[in-house]
Amino acid sequence: MDEGRPLFLQIADALEGQILDGTLPEESQVPSINELAAFHRINPATALKGVNLLVDSTILYKRRGIGMFVSPGARDRLLADRRADFAEGHVRPLIERAKALGLTAQQLHDLIDKEMT
Repeated sequence: MDEGRPLFLQIADALEGQILDGTLPEESQVPSINELAAFHRINPATALKGVNLLVDSTILYKRRGIGMFVSPGARDRLLADRRADFAEGHVRPLIERAKALGLTAQQLHDLIDKEMT
């Protein structure tokens, strides 16, 4: 666990990561609140808060009396959100810096191609 971030956010991020990497596919059941709490050695209320973040954002849904499940389309929504965050946090600043250095779009593209190979 990352000591700098609230535990409930770390729980939500861990579940998102499992959805993104396919460990938790769509329509699969998510570990129970008590299982998450025991595994991470945290208070069940903290685990619930992390899971509820994902329920509120429609990544997970509840089946009354059964548990929490990964929503259809959850992986695609998470990928879209993460790509948008990447663009905002990394691509836009990169483009601004490239413009300040007088690089053309093609020159920047060539630099990126070179680094990716």
